[in-house]
Amino acid sequence: MSRRAFIIVIDALGVGAMPDAASYGDAPGANTLGSIDAHADRLHLPVMASLGLGHLFPMRHVPAVPAPTGAWGKMAERSKGKDTTTGHWEMMGMILDEPFPTYPEGFPPEVIEAFIAQTGCGGVLGNKPASGTQILDELGEQHLETGWPIVYTSADSVFQIACHVDKIPLETLYNWCHIARQILRGTHEVSRVIARPFTGARAGQFKRLGDKRHDYAVLPPADNVLTRLQQAGVATIGVGKISDIFCAQGITHSLPTQSNAHGLAVTEQLITGPLGSNMSVRDEGALKLEALRHQPQLVFVNLVETDMNYGHRRDVDGYARALEAIDTALAHWLPLMQPDDLLMISADHGCDPTAPGSDHTREYVPLLCAGGNLSGQDLGTRATFADIGQTALKWLVPQLPELGKGLPGVAII
Repeated sequence: MSRRAFIIVIDALGVGAMPDAASYGDAPGANTLGSIDAHADRLHLPVMASLGLGHLFPMRHVPAVPAPTGAWGKMAERSKGKDTTTGHWEMMGMILDEPFPTYPEGFPPEVIEAFIAQTGCGGVLGNKPASGTQILDELGEQHLETGWPIVYTSADSVFQIACHVDKIPLETLYNWCHIARQILRGTHEVSRVIARPFTGARAGQFKRLGDKRHDYAVLPPADNVLTRLQQAGVATIGVGKISDIFCAQGITHSLPTQSNAHGLAVTEQLITGPLGSNMSVRDEGALKLEALRHQPQLVFVNLVETDMNYGHRRDVDGYARALEAIDTALAHWLPLMQPDDLLMISADHGCDPTAPGSDHTREYVPLLCAGGNLSGQDLGTRATFADIGQTALKWLVPQLPELGKGLPGVAII
């Protein structure tokens, strides 16, 4: 079997405030993992501890084991921002010098008026920063009465459109998102337009349909780690919302998932071999084990619930349970990995569930590695998330050392 690299992004798992965090509006001392460790009723992460997680800083629940079996460190973000797109893009060698715009007062009239005129939706509800669940309770019933979409943003650079699937067909919602994406260019080029379909009869019963969510991201630069790997014959497999983040550029197979549990199950099957018939993923048929067995593979996984369900909602214990579920999955994966497999675990930003408000936090992110002859290595503080992409290039295509030239970052192997 050819070489494989697995990048697992635990969305929003920061490990301490960066020096410039205050300039991003963060309260002092944000530390997502540290706050969970300090305030959760329990936090049992034996596998991540064995890889070296407890060596990042002192924790109550996660020990610094004497002889880690993996490598550990943390990474600084060079890009301007603290959002999903910025973090993932930097991992793949794209540094943003200017942050994507945000709208703490809602979107300006020229954006909303153009959206109403071009979609023919009649009007919009909301147009303000809001929690995705709270705004459904606030405006969902009015949406059912009027048919007007609920438009909202957050502290992130996003234009979100929520519609009830029985009131507005999914195809219409997705088309409205395409129209919004075309409007939001230039000065107002937000990082993502997000379709947020939901169900339910009344406030308190509305529920977002995560598996029907679609993200419409800014098109990334054509030259990055993913496109270079693809050109070099590497199968690049995006699990979760990875393909949406990169607008499918450089992704040979996209496997959208319904939850963290689903994403973990899909990843385990990619580690062990063929996808089973019960995976319920849109591109399942495109993944043929025999076709992939003889080419190197990058499996790039995003586990979003730590951010979406627990970080933004300030649920410390829920975040802790989600981390424990990931750790349990790792316990299954590690014995199944092959000698030519490399596993890298990291995050894209922070979202301290004890910090004021519901914003992301500008933090260092962890880097844990298994495989690649990295046992027991302290990787220190890396200058950029792009070290992950450079490492993937060097590991998967060692015969082409020039492949990483011109991109930021330094390989850790």
